[in-house]
Amino acid sequence: MSEAIVSSRLISRAWGSLTEYELSYRRPDGDIGKMSREVYDRGHAAAVLLCHIDRPTVVLVRQFRPPPLINGDNPYLLEACAGVLEGDTPEECIRREAIEEAGIVVRDLRKIVSAYCNPAALTEVVTLFIGTFDDESRTAGGGLAHEGEDIEVVELPFETAFSMIGTGEIVDMKTIILLQALHIELLTGGAKL
Repeated sequence: MSEAIVSSRLISRAWGSLTEYELSYRRPDGDIGKMSREVYDRGHAAAVLLCHIDRPTVVLVRQFRPPPLINGDNPYLLEACAGVLEGDTPEECIRREAIEEAGIVVRDLRKIVSAYCNPAALTEVVTLFIGTFDDESRTAGGGLAHEGEDIEVVELPFETAFSMIGTGEIVDMKTIILLQALHIELLTGGAKL
């Protein structure tokens, strides 16, 4: 096998770990190539787009994110509820995160896809779901203070959320994928809300 980890060196371990790898791989021409890459590992995650059963709305959360601030962008992103797996399944994780972040007990949950967000630099695979809720499913929400979460819960009509992708008001990739999956389902008659 030509694809291999030749060596690795831990650079930093904090919230996750940053490791420098020396790798070998098969090039398109059949020769063996070598590369050095820094790879960040913080585990896998899950996200859910919360859809109201009786009205065409989604619930998203807005919270402060350091990387957009560092890039000079608005650091208060509107996102689908998400969290890092903590030894649990993606389904268990997302049910927990929906309650903690949005104050919503998810009723029905269906998997859309598991995907890499940035396979060039991150090991993280995010499992994406669409979940349903009704008015009786709501609790407090707003995040966990001991985790430094200060979360605003936002309910938007489907069409408003879809249009916010085009206006640049929603720039989080997992949220864009989930909204586009819902939009495609609605257009093709495949939505199962």
